[in-house]
Parts: sequence; structure tokens; C-alpha cells
Amino acid sequence: MKDSKLDFTRFFPEVYQAVAGEDYTVYAYLNDGSMRMLDMKPFIEKGGVFEVLKNETVFRERLTVINYTVAWDMKGNRDEYECIDIDPFIMLDCPVVDDIPQG
Repeated sequence: MKDSKLDFTRFFPEVYQAVAGEDYTVYAYLNDGSMRMLDMKPFIEKGGVFEVLKNETVFRERLTVINYTVAWDMKGNRDEYECIDIDPFIMLDCPVVDDIPQG
């Protein structure tokens, strides 16, 4: 957030909502009042645990928020140990956007 007075040395980012965008992007609403865009392509291209997200249906339909961060609920039971999630501090490095592009 451009004009934020938050002390980011003591601030813990929390994601309240995550929305799948086009081309493997995620729009996340954070507790600092910002909306940020996370590009998941670099993660997916590295493979490993993120490789399953190449399937666009899985990417879109399993996307959720678990433990206040962007996550994919792989088993459908909201178990934090059976999901793929993103460190919430990564979200602070993502660009702030005004709105989700309509496509």
C-alpha cells in the first residue's frame, strides 16, 4: 500500500480472500487494505509440489484461503497439512493492483 503507516517490521500479512485470475495469477485481499497480484507461473514452472497446479481446473477450483494465506485445498477437507500454500510474506513483494481485470 503506497501511503501505509504500518510498521512492516512488526506486521504479519494475512490474506482474507483469494481469486483466480487469468494465466495462473491470483488476486489476494490482504489485511493491510491492499489487493495484490501473485504470478504463480514461476512456481509452477519449477515443478515439485506446485506441478499439480499446471492443471488449470485444479488451479482455479482448489484455490482458497487457509491459515490466512493463499492455498490450494488438495483434498477438499481444509486440512492445513494437505494443502499447497504460499508464505504470506511473499505477498508483500507482489504488486498492488486496483482491481481484478475483467476478461
